[in-house]
Amino acid sequence: MSNLKRILLSVLILLLVLAILAFVLENQQSVSLLFLGWAGPQLPVSVITVGALLVGMLIGPFFGWFLRRSSRASPKRLV
Repeated sequence: MSNLKRILLSVLILLLVLAILAFVLENQQSVSLLFLGWAGPQLPVSVITVGALLVGMLIGPFFGWFLRRSSRASPKRLV
């Protein structure tokens, strides 16, 4: 049973890597983002998208930890 789980996990990871590779290869158009008057460098759409995903994966757990910590510090009243 352990070998079956390992094989399924390997296949799932391989499919994920292939999907990411296909996404990167299909989105090679260069774009420049403009935000509050600041223009970013010309980068492929895939680089910007994957970068935003990675930043979200780093910031999301921090916010979750912060919210759990603040909710423990101040217990809520039911009345």
